[in-house]
Amino acid sequence: MEFKNLKVFQPDGTFQTGGLTISGDRITAAAPSADAADMDGLYAVPGLVDVHFHGCVGYDFCDGTHEAISAIARYQAANGVAAICPATMTYPEDKLSAVAEAAASYQVESKDAALVGINMEGPFIAGAKKGAQNAAYLHAPDAEMFRRLQKKAGGLFKLCDLAPELPGAMETIEALAGEVRLSIAHTEADYDTACEAFRRGARQVTHLYNAMPPLSHRAPGVIGAAADNDEVAVELIADGVHVHPAVVRATFRMFAGRVILISDSMMATGLTDGEYSLGGQAVTVKGNRATLHDGTIAGSATNLLDCMRSAVKMGVPLGEAVRSASTNPARAIGVSHDYGTLEPGKLANVILLDEELNVHTLILRGQVI
Repeated sequence: MEFKNLKVFQPDGTFQTGGLTISGDRITAAAPSADAADMDGLYAVPGLVDVHFHGCVGYDFCDGTHEAISAIARYQAANGVAAICPATMTYPEDKLSAVAEAAASYQVESKDAALVGINMEGPFIAGAKKGAQNAAYLHAPDAEMFRRLQKKAGGLFKLCDLAPELPGAMETIEALAGEVRLSIAHTEADYDTACEAFRRGARQVTHLYNAMPPLSHRAPGVIGAAADNDEVAVELIADGVHVHPAVVRATFRMFAGRVILISDSMMATGLTDGEYSLGGQAVTVKGNRATLHDGTIAGSATNLLDCMRSAVKMGVPLGEAVRSASTNPARAIGVSHDYGTLEPGKLANVILLDEELNVHTLILRGQVI
């Protein structure tokens, strides 16, 4: 498969006019031939990588079934997401174990996004900032509990979220820092506590601004601590609901090269308005806003490709938006050998977009889907 006359995404977030050659399921270094398909200046960007979402098309990852994973993975691939690392909710260990086992035994199908990891969002979080998580199942940070779940998952857990101010949190960070990427989440931590968590090995912040104290000139909190540490990446939901456009723009300036766009989508994504559920709690969806019945935002109803488009409409340069939706998340969860750029040797996951960012062609592992 050969293409010419493309604006090809580069690892540094720029675009270069050129071609793309695919052999089997990989991108190759070979130059396209003279009779390659002329793509008339379309953008070529890598398939996206969503490291934090819960579900779509009526299914939740925590349903813990192959049917649910397959439906989720099929929808994601059809919307430009090549690799998924779906998030669990706050549940008891036995429920999380069942979800982990289902994921470990799942076999990817030809039109599915690849299941490359799991994000353990709960239960090691603070009740005061639980958001749409279920307070009944909160649990103190526990390295051995995580390891038991990781064994059930066959090593699929790539992210583990926690509130660093909780008893045992710092010890858990130190214990697990070499085993999984740790992300500060659903927390009341102040600046000093967050700095200590980063010193001990945490390297990410979950859905920045949401479920944490705001950035203040006298109390910079988690946000200020993350800004001060160049090794820390921050997740951002650019769906137009969770974070104001001005703050999205400011975040890309403050965390240059360190933003990870996520969708945080729940089961209503891809469906019509109505009543749904998240983590066992009722959720009402109207447009792209999903809320518990008390008004608490409950994830999003927007897929990652639409979040990326939304970020661009908010004023984020396209190359930066692509890097944040593909390159950065792939690096964060350790799958950048296969995902995140269009370099030779990577899996041939390619989205061809027109000037309005409409999808022209989707290629998944070398096959047009």
